[in-house]
Amino acid sequence: MMSIYSVLIVAIALFSIGIVGVISRKNIFIVYMSLELMLNAVNLMFVAFSRYFHSLDGQIISMMVIALSAAEAALFLSLVVLLYKRKGSLNVDIFNSLAQKRDNL
Repeated sequence: MMSIYSVLIVAIALFSIGIVGVISRKNIFIVYMSLELMLNAVNLMFVAFSRYFHSLDGQIISMMVIALSAAEAALFLSLVVLLYKRKGSLNVDIFNSLAQKRDNL
């Protein structure tokens, strides 16, 4: 049986990889995958603590986070399709140009 410390080390490693991916990458798909990796790391922590304390609260919160992630995926994919149609690129700097247009209006 694995201890809670080993599970938490894996979750912290996954969360750290997600942070590095969000900060260092410009491709919007890689940024999104990094955000999903961070959410899954938090889910892993919730489930580990839930099992350690013999409670179902962490597992219930984890299921809610998964549902939120599914809704986020639908919005993200629609946003990506619109941005690609409008700009022809998936670079994160597109968001800066959209903010400048909004300020000029």
